[in-house]
Amino acid sequence: MREIGRRIVPVIVVLSALLAVWYAAAFVVDAPQGALALTRPLVPQPHQVAAALIAGIFQPLGPRSLIYHAGVTASSATVGFALAFVLGIALAIGIVNVRILDRSLMPWIIASQTVPALAVAPMVVVVLGNIGLTGLIPKALIAAWLSFFPIVTSMVAGLRSPERIQLDLMRTYDAGSWDVFAQLRWPSSMGFLFPGMKVAATLAVVGAIVAELPTGAVAGLGARLLGASYYGQTLQLWAALAMASILAVIAVAAVDAGRSVLVRVRGGRL
Repeated sequence: MREIGRRIVPVIVVLSALLAVWYAAAFVVDAPQGALALTRPLVPQPHQVAAALIAGIFQPLGPRSLIYHAGVTASSATVGFALAFVLGIALAIGIVNVRILDRSLMPWIIASQTVPALAVAPMVVVVLGNIGLTGLIPKALIAAWLSFFPIVTSMVAGLRSPERIQLDLMRTYDAGSWDVFAQLRWPSSMGFLFPGMKVAATLAVVGAIVAELPTGAVAGLGARLLGASYYGQTLQLWAALAMASILAVIAVAAVDAGRSVLVRVRGGRL
């Protein structure tokens, strides 16, 4: 109980401070304009956002349902994350084992993350649309592009984490390159991979939402944000943002669940 208290109390303190600042900001912005009781306040108060979020969640599935829009975004994010995972693992293995790939690919992988996603998304949508690829594929590719970087970097660090003495011991036993990879490098990388996957999972959600903005999508949290912003529906806007945060938390929890399964399979260690 004491350990649980140590974890929960700081969270409660920080959350309480954030809520206090939020209420104060809403009062300062809205009170002079008499907007505190309006349905479209400039800065909604936390309880107003919570009410709008609950109302959106419990709507029947359809264009007014946040669950419906979150499901559309989640499908793009999931496919994008899967693509990023496969591509990131493959690139990391190539970079660690082929020196020329390390020298040629890593600078470009790093440079790819300096380009704003909002600038890339319209170009990807237009180019793929001209060759007949619309709907899920462009959104998934943008989500993958945004989320593969932490997987690559964490996996490269993990594959390179074994110490020289461990590698020398493997060679002493006449282990081949595949044995070194399967018996040493790959197991050692798991402790590095999952933190990178947590970051990648949240970025996949962000990428899916960003990808929905220039596509003219009528479904998804990005479309919900765009529509609410266009019509000045601040409560719906903030509720959609809250739903996006919940979706990101669920994505991180799914990665944590996968890690827990792997820990049990490996006998309590990672």
